[in-house]
Amino acid sequence: MSTASTISKMSKTGTMVRLHALLGIDAGASLPYRFAQLLLRGRAVAALVRLFPHVDLSRPRAGDPLRILLQALYLVFVRQRGESAGAPVPLPLRRGARAARHGWRQARAFAQDWLGTRGKAAEAKAERIADHPLWDAPAVRWSAYGIAAMLALLCVTTPFGPVAQFTFVLVLWCIALAVRQVPGPVATLLLIVLSVTASARYMWWRVTETLNWSAPLDAGWGLLLLLAEMYTWVVLMLGYMQSAWPLRRQPLPLPPTVREWPSVDIYIPTYNEPLKVVRPTVYAATGIDWPRDRLNVYLLDDGRRDEMRQFAEEAGVGYIVRPDNRHAKAGNLNHALKQTGGEYIAIFDCDHIPTRSFLQSTMGWFLHDPKLALMQTPHHFFSPDPFERNLNLFRETPNEGELFYGVIQDGNDLWDATFFCGSCAVLRRGPLEEVGGIAVETVTEDAHTALKMHRLGYHSAYLNVPLAAGLATESLSAHIGQRIRWARGMAQIFRVDNPFFGRGLTWLQRVCYGNAMMHFLNGGPRLVFLTAPLAFLFFHAYVIYAPALAVLLYVLPHIAHANLTNSRIQGEHRHSFWAEVYETVLAWYTVRPTLVALLDPGKGKFNVTAKGGLVEDQYFDWTISLPYLVIVGLNVLGLGAGLWRLATGPADETGTVLVNIAWTVYNVLLLGAAISVASETRQVRLSHRVAIKLPAVLHLPDGRLLRCETVDFSESGAALAPLAPTGLQAGDSVLVSLWRGDEEHAFHASVIGADATRVRLQWQLASQEEQSMLVQCTFARADAWVDWAEGRPADRPLDGLKNVLRIGLRGILQLARLGMMPRHNARLARLGRWLGTLAPRPARPMENP
Repeated sequence: MSTASTISKMSKTGTMVRLHALLGIDAGASLPYRFAQLLLRGRAVAALVRLFPHVDLSRPRAGDPLRILLQALYLVFVRQRGESAGAPVPLPLRRGARAARHGWRQARAFAQDWLGTRGKAAEAKAERIADHPLWDAPAVRWSAYGIAAMLALLCVTTPFGPVAQFTFVLVLWCIALAVRQVPGPVATLLLIVLSVTASARYMWWRVTETLNWSAPLDAGWGLLLLLAEMYTWVVLMLGYMQSAWPLRRQPLPLPPTVREWPSVDIYIPTYNEPLKVVRPTVYAATGIDWPRDRLNVYLLDDGRRDEMRQFAEEAGVGYIVRPDNRHAKAGNLNHALKQTGGEYIAIFDCDHIPTRSFLQSTMGWFLHDPKLALMQTPHHFFSPDPFERNLNLFRETPNEGELFYGVIQDGNDLWDATFFCGSCAVLRRGPLEEVGGIAVETVTEDAHTALKMHRLGYHSAYLNVPLAAGLATESLSAHIGQRIRWARGMAQIFRVDNPFFGRGLTWLQRVCYGNAMMHFLNGGPRLVFLTAPLAFLFFHAYVIYAPALAVLLYVLPHIAHANLTNSRIQGEHRHSFWAEVYETVLAWYTVRPTLVALLDPGKGKFNVTAKGGLVEDQYFDWTISLPYLVIVGLNVLGLGAGLWRLATGPADETGTVLVNIAWTVYNVLLLGAAISVASETRQVRLSHRVAIKLPAVLHLPDGRLLRCETVDFSESGAALAPLAPTGLQAGDSVLVSLWRGDEEHAFHASVIGADATRVRLQWQLASQEEQSMLVQCTFARADAWVDWAEGRPADRPLDGLKNVLRIGLRGILQLARLGMMPRHNARLARLGRWLGTLAPRPARPMENP
């Protein structure tokens, strides 16, 4: 039978009509019809059946275009190379791809080698130029500022056509890639200049050329998006100023005579935390290396619990309570301030375990600078936060808070604008009492206290060395609750004690405080970005009134330079594109409290962040994820509308439709990442295991001593890696020697499991002294957390993007498998099952010929 007769029979039975409907083409169009015939004669149909097993070409359905799009993304980002299920790649394409990859690797290796050999010389030369005394002359300096300003104005405001704009951004990008290879802060400043140029040019173009005032719908949606972009641009610029040149302060030595060391009171506030959380912090505080007659430890119990009173007496520390809980943590600290008399106050949250070297590392700067009122150190966490635990990224990707303590605080320190963070800090009593104690006007009393001391001319300092470690939030709901309090408190400060106004601050201190407060206002702009393309897809409103090509030529350089520069500044402490995941998770929940705080700063109360809890069963947090699910649903509908516009709209809008579809797909994947975080994994350990290698000696029952090192440890047990077979069995009793400096301490333990490479132990500690010494030999070691990030993968922007998109796709697939909503709602359950049919799935294996 001929091909023509076959096609004729297909048309008669209606199959070709359905095929046309699936492809979105006119049945009478000659060229698409011939192309369909060509597909049906070749192997393409078989490949489509393999790659899209849930799409029935003979029975098209309304959701098939979306199924095909999601499956294509799945095949690109999820399927592993070498799977037999994949469609064969033609040999010429394989050879071309291999040649391109090889050529790219060779070119990159040559560039890195060439720049690497000259990078140090270029860095030294750049710093010599920057430090030249010529710049000290005011005339020269201001002339250079004027020339730079004129050049910047020309680069930002000169209108270009598409070709000229492409050439301009290509030159900027090539310069950025070259400068990126040069080490040192001067090269970082050059990258910032390039990023500011690209971003400022984009914003100038947006303001002057992309608003359609003649169409109210376009103007309304477009202005909303522009305001969101202006907010992010301002935060980006302020962030560059804040963190361009981190100070990286080092400890100063103390006087050799111990009599000259000042007295220190250590405050450990608690409210409802269990004793198992408080106990290690108290033990570590009592072991801090400081003269005993100049060190006092106090447990401040706002819960007024008998077990805490008894524990404080047994541990030999002070116990302070008050008759009420007014002003929460701030009130607790202020009450203790009146009951004690130390020259300095060190504050630790009850889950933050200080190392023995904490005071010796921090106090030197106070003796060097009599105006120094605050020394802050990082908040380090030895347990995973919900992002790290639920996404299985613990110690592979920096946690959410590491950017602040790793980069921002170091940048603040250069401008004498270090924030007090409520814990892991030392304050001088005099300045603290001068500002009336810990601030009580807002729920972020710590940052507000630092602001008050800065207004009086006192100095602050930041030591970027982890000298204490604590517990991260256990669940996503607790994490969001903590961030809501921070956002509300910073908005309250912005309202009642705005750093941009009032006396006492330098303009760079105002920038540092203002940027920190503006950061917590990002919820509204993030929601705008997550829904902006829907304005066009649903309502045909041009949020950016410009051709698609122009949009790409302006927005992509802005995004690319910002990510490249931030990767250079923040890469060790925040991997690329992860900020968007964090903001997406928090956006819905921070909008309302920040808006309320701006309108009525007196509203809102302090909420204690739960620590040390358990997650006994894996579950999906439907309550927390509900806003994400709604926005995902809107974006999925937007994708359907976009595909409809692509099939039926005018040809000159194709580019605009594709750009908005791509934007929507990216938003769906970001929301998918947020959904992945809402899937809580189990956490059933009462004591968190910390994977750190420490030297140890195992005392075997037969009297032999065997050198080993810890694989991990906790308050309840440890795992050891012996250098030789032990012959131990479960139930054997052993001793384990650990060290505190030069002091050796042996601890009783029982074996719960052993093999050729591991011995797993449970501590058998008979006394409080043993428990205290175990904490001081493990969590409170001076070097406990110094190498925490060693071996962590370096940031690569494209890898960061790929990882975020992969996790987002995983979240969408997980959502589809969950059936979208609880089963008791029949309609929503049917909707969930239908969405489940959209879920991508593995391609079918290719049949052997």
